[in-house]
Amino acid sequence: MSADKVPDTPVEIVSDLLTKARNIAATCENVPEELSSLLQKALDMTRGLDDYLGKMSARESEPLAELYRKTVTHDWDQVHKDGKTMFRLPKECITGHVEGQTLKMLVHLSRAKRVLEIGMFTGYGALSMAEGLPEDGRLVACELEPYLKEFAQPVFDKSPHGKKIVVKTGSAMDTLKELAAAGEQFDMVFIDADKTNYINYYNFILDSNLLRLHGFLCVDNSLYKAKVYLKDTADDNGLALREFNQVVADDPRVEQVIVPLRDGLSLIRRASPASECSRLKGKITDDEVFRGVRGCSILDRMRLDGKVAYVTGAGQGIGRAFAHALGEAGAKVAVVDLDQERAQQVAEELRLKGITSTALKADISEPDDVQRMIDGIVSKWGGVHIACNNAGVNMNSASEDTSLEEWDRTFSVNLRGTFLCCQAAGRVMLKQGYGKIINTASMASLIVPHPQKQLSYNTSKAGVVKLTQTLGTEWIDRGVRVNCISPGIVDTPLIHSESLRPLVQRWLSDIPAGRLAQVTDLQAAVVYLASDASDYMTGHNLVIEGGQSLW
Repeated sequence: MSADKVPDTPVEIVSDLLTKARNIAATCENVPEELSSLLQKALDMTRGLDDYLGKMSARESEPLAELYRKTVTHDWDQVHKDGKTMFRLPKECITGHVEGQTLKMLVHLSRAKRVLEIGMFTGYGALSMAEGLPEDGRLVACELEPYLKEFAQPVFDKSPHGKKIVVKTGSAMDTLKELAAAGEQFDMVFIDADKTNYINYYNFILDSNLLRLHGFLCVDNSLYKAKVYLKDTADDNGLALREFNQVVADDPRVEQVIVPLRDGLSLIRRASPASECSRLKGKITDDEVFRGVRGCSILDRMRLDGKVAYVTGAGQGIGRAFAHALGEAGAKVAVVDLDQERAQQVAEELRLKGITSTALKADISEPDDVQRMIDGIVSKWGGVHIACNNAGVNMNSASEDTSLEEWDRTFSVNLRGTFLCCQAAGRVMLKQGYGKIINTASMASLIVPHPQKQLSYNTSKAGVVKLTQTLGTEWIDRGVRVNCISPGIVDTPLIHSESLRPLVQRWLSDIPAGRLAQVTDLQAAVVYLASDASDYMTGHNLVIEGGQSLW
């Protein structure tokens, strides 16, 4: 802590007190050397903590660094004298590097998309949190002083994340009432404003459902210079925060913890549904709809944590998208492709995202390759829970010109290969008593796509649907569900070739959605079918084609 800095946090205050104690000891005679040594060690520990936290925290972005420099060098006393602010605003109010990175991390960890901030000051905390939001995220900052919006906006405009921030000036409570009336909800609410109103903000947020299900409140300064727990506290803010902390601790609606970071950070979340059942006994229907199946919310039921999956044809296109989707949902993923190099590239992509993966080469039309693939996965990860049989080929020709070689090759991969994979994976799953098999069929199983001519492809994919229906009914009572996805025409680099351009225009005229499918349009479907949320679905052909099969 620099010599001219006023001690503000409990650690800074303790450090200051230890410094004074050490200096007094140094001027006194007969002070035991051991006491002086202990004072110095205690001082070193407290004085070095904040600097170390700063050094070990992720570096701030340049816009944040600029906002910090701009804040600490600004003459806030003069601004107040000039009547530009209603209150004298000390530069120490700035959130700061460690707190900023903590807030950003909380946004990341909670996967928040909408954040509400009550009390912005110069926007360091707002911009920190905005950096953690996804591209379509939004942060609403409530700030009483219009001058502070003018002060922060130029820096917000320099940041690629500044566009996520909306600053509403005026009374925070009025803004909260406006947001509640509009039905707004937030994943995270950060309160750092006038301390005496913390209780009012807190109660209004909970009572008005401004906090989304599974959202949380983050409250700054909840240790307030240690005055919240010192018995002789007379400070108004300290007393207000002491009362606030006690109200939260006594509130059966929430669970909370105070993190002793800087001047205290309270993390508050709604209590579990089970707690609400006990509190409101007889007033609610206590069942799986309320509590969730096995206590899990619908989104939690779509998680694939601990599951082992494989995806064939995963080196590109739809298979690659499926591999990423299953991995992002929590599964370990075996990336299977005829091209080892492509499989390896996708597996590396997954590993870069923290997803456990492996690359396998296999020709699914060969029984030995398929069995080797399944055996390798079981040997490595102990089982197979999700089989995504996606590999396929398509060779176009007029029906009268379709060769037996083309027919056999198409059926060998699309239908024989899918059957071999279903059978090999199914044997493992039936022994486990659990499994999800997802086959990639096609819209061509429902209609005859045109003007292209693809007899062998259309027929093979119709076979995949019937294979899926048959296995789905045979195996569901033994714990294995079998479903398929039928995509429409998917936008790939090949489709944009010069030769296919006229066909694309024809296809677009046949699609109510007015566009081709993207591989990302199919990802949620594969996760749903792979998850426990789809346990009652089997033998189903899930069509995702923008309405094309309806015209």
